[in-house]
Parts: sequence; structure tokens; C-alpha cells
Amino acid sequence: MSIDLPAPTLARDGLAGVPATDLKQTGKDFTSDQEVRWCPGCGDYAVLKAVQGFLPDLGLKRENIVFVSGIGCSSRFPYYLDTYGMHSIHGRAPAIATGLATSREDLSVWVVTGDGDALSIGGNHLIHALRRNVNMTILLFNNRIYGLTKGQYSPTSEPGKVTKSTPMGSLDTPFNPISLALGAEASFVARTIDTDRKHLTEVLREAAAHRGTALVEIYQNCPIFNDGAFDAIKDPATKDHAVIRLEHGKPVTFGPQGEHGLVRDPVSGAISVVEVDDSNRAGLLVHDAHAEDPSLAFAISRLTDGGYLNRAPVGIFRQVERPAYDDQARAQVASATEAQGPGDLQKLLTGSDTWTIA
Repeated sequence: MSIDLPAPTLARDGLAGVPATDLKQTGKDFTSDQEVRWCPGCGDYAVLKAVQGFLPDLGLKRENIVFVSGIGCSSRFPYYLDTYGMHSIHGRAPAIATGLATSREDLSVWVVTGDGDALSIGGNHLIHALRRNVNMTILLFNNRIYGLTKGQYSPTSEPGKVTKSTPMGSLDTPFNPISLALGAEASFVARTIDTDRKHLTEVLREAAAHRGTALVEIYQNCPIFNDGAFDAIKDPATKDHAVIRLEHGKPVTFGPQGEHGLVRDPVSGAISVVEVDDSNRAGLLVHDAHAEDPSLAFAISRLTDGGYLNRAPVGIFRQVERPAYDDQARAQVASATEAQGPGDLQKLLTGSDTWTIA
């Protein structure tokens, strides 16, 4: 059965149904009066500042924006934003956000989570939100460690990682959050870096405009318990050789002079890095973030190694349109109400099988 959905009330595709505002807003309007309590040098400060500066671009009233977080250092985010917010329970932020997005079309719903919160206890909640394609934007802060609980290894820590909980080195194979999201059929998947304000803001803008679930992994340094985890992609001496920037419709090259490039094996589909010259320039991979088949995006995501990030693709891996769960759920309710009238809660609770005890 096909369902006719109402036309968006805003020009922004991802924010249909959310009332706009004509008020001139700045980052200060979205900054709360709470003292920001993260460790000095934490990457969360940079992300917070970028989000506070970006939110006015949405053109929305503050009361129509809500941030839901779980447990972890990143999950203090709602305290520092002058919007509605909820510091919820460990790993369950996507489930709570799903209820909000489904019942309140007038809200722009955001989830702030970390690699431990989202990928350990919250793993199932995350993948089901992604496959359902609920209207929400998920910011996954990945510092590859448990910071709030003082430095245990996390689901993204590299093999051999020595921590308080793995004194002889981690034996686990880490999750690649991008690969995981693509495997869950996420319709928008991106990665950015806490210290790259321009790139972070550009990715956030695209994620917010997406109709459905948008997952943005943010590499975020923990200076206390995992300092230097991202040195390879931040150090001026190495970052140009390590960071692979993805731009839709453009050949994928990187390096100080664009001397490295990506090619795809026509048989296996695997992606490899080559030194670019006249003999292979025409065969360089052209990034297609809008491809319906996520195989290419997945292959690119596999270039992220599980060790010291000598190579790390960043940018939008996948950005495709498909029906959003909450839009369809509301349409079903409207259709049922039109056909059968408003529901009777008491009748639903008691049902037809009731008895009177004498």
C-alpha cells in the first residue's frame, strides 16, 4: 500500500514540519549559562563551539530543537546548549530520540553520543535507528577510549591497546563506525574531525538538511586518557598524506600535491591507493555519495585502519533518499484515524476478553 505524505512546510528537506523563525540569532543565543566542565584541551570544546555557531543557520526557534544524550563525557552536551535537551541513560539516546521524532514532527532532534555509549551498550539501539531512518541527526564522538570512567578500552580502541582494563593489551577487533552504519543501511553517513572547524560545520549543515537518520562520526581527542590517538591525521607533517577528503562527483586524490589517489579493482571491487601519474589519472575513483548501492562507500570506509590511522577518509560517504520511519508512522496513524475514527484507549487496554469476578 502506498502512503501519500504531506508536503514539507519548510524549504529545508530535513526540517519539514519544524516551524521556522525570522529572529536574527547568533551562537550566543544557543549558549547556556552552565559552566562547561570538560578536561582542559578536550576535543569536545571545539565541537561544542562549532555546534553553537552552526545552530543559528537552521533558522529554527530554540524551543523546537532538542538534544538527547546518553552517558559519557560527550553526553554533557545538552547542559551547554540553550535548547531543550535530555541527559538520558546509557546507550538509549537513539531510542528516546526515536520516540520524540515520531511523536513531535515540530522538533529538530539531535543525538549526542560517544564510541562507548553508542557502540557498546547502545549498539542495538544505534543500528535499529539507522535502519529505520528516523528523522534525527546523530553525532558520534569517537575518542577510542572510555574517558568518563577514567580510561578503559572502548569498542573502537585499536588491537593491543594497553588500558586500565586491558593491562596486557586489548584482544578485541575494533568497530569501524562508518562501516557499521553503512551495513545497517544508513541513508546518511559522514566523518569529520574536531579540530577542522570548517569541515565540521559543512558536514553538520548537510546532516541537518537530510530527511532521515544522519550519522556523523567525529574524531575527538581525549588529552587525558588517550592523547595523540589522532596525531597522524592532525600533525602538519603527516596529515596531508593520511586524510582522504571525499567530495561527491570529484576524483579522490590526496597528499600535499594530490599525488595519491584511489582506484577500484574492477573484479573484486576493492579500493587501493596509488601514486597518481598520467598512466592512471583517467582511472581514478570518482566519489559518488548518492549511489543507491552502498558497496562503494563501504569499500572506501575499509581504508580506515584499526591501528594508528595512517589513512582516514573523511567527508560524506553516503547521502541517499529513502522514506523516513516517523513520516510513515504518522501517515499510518492519520490513515487509520480517517478510516476508523479516533482510538479508544480504554477499549485497547481492556480488549474483548474481560471477566467480572463475583
